[in-house]
Amino acid sequence: MTKLGLIAGGGGLPLALAAHCRDAGRPYFVIRLRGFADAALEAHPGDIAGIAEIGRIVRLARDAGCEALCFAGLVRRPDFAALKPDLRGLTWLPGAAMAARKGDEALLRFLMGEFEKEGFAIEGAHEVMGDLALPLGPLGRLAAGAEHGEDIARAIKVARAIGELDIGQGAVVCDGLTLAVEAQEGTDAMLRRVAELPADLHGTPARRRGVLAKVAKPIQEERVDLPTIGVATVEGAARAGLGGIVGIAGKMLVIDRAAVAAAADAAGLFVTGVADDG
Repeated sequence: MTKLGLIAGGGGLPLALAAHCRDAGRPYFVIRLRGFADAALEAHPGDIAGIAEIGRIVRLARDAGCEALCFAGLVRRPDFAALKPDLRGLTWLPGAAMAARKGDEALLRFLMGEFEKEGFAIEGAHEVMGDLALPLGPLGRLAAGAEHGEDIARAIKVARAIGELDIGQGAVVCDGLTLAVEAQEGTDAMLRRVAELPADLHGTPARRRGVLAKVAKPIQEERVDLPTIGVATVEGAARAGLGGIVGIAGKMLVIDRAAVAAAADAAGLFVTGVADDG
């Protein structure tokens, strides 16, 4: 079985992947990115490296016998002037900075290409852990109703539009009105903004209205940066009074599917996967 090098940023996805590899018996080694990775990952075999210590990352992965790499977790775009690269990082830095000017996806594609040149296969999180992908239909007991159809369609359209511009992956729509789009602040912060809007613009726990859609960008590097939700996303949507969360089946990751379904049922909102109609 191919040994996996897990390059871990922040959030729950790297934790879920490391636990999956351990439980499935797949050999793995976690390279925790300094300043981003959760301290709980220290319980797994691995080491730590700075985001620009490319030579160290490559060396750690090779010395551990890793043949494939999976990049998972939140990593904010760095201030290139403040980075402290090692020698290998210095050789990558000009190309990375040039790619970053074209957007986050161009930067990710550049980095993935460079690691592939080093001889590593790149695996997406959904390839490492098959049940991460959002299935078609509702996750919990509740399903989207006919009254949500127009909001779902518009939220997906808006999310795709901002994705075309490499801005973000998420949008919130209520009664046809776009309440928020996601940029660098992330989904949780966007949902907090929605919750702080005037009460008549969004739903309430007693009368839930509106939809959060998360959609992969058309130029998405799907092995690295697919839209992701977890229990915190459901809790944020619930506080914002939303009726549900929607994503494209197979193209959104769900961290701990059972817990997400239970949280959605408890809050009285739906989480559902829809077919990709292009």
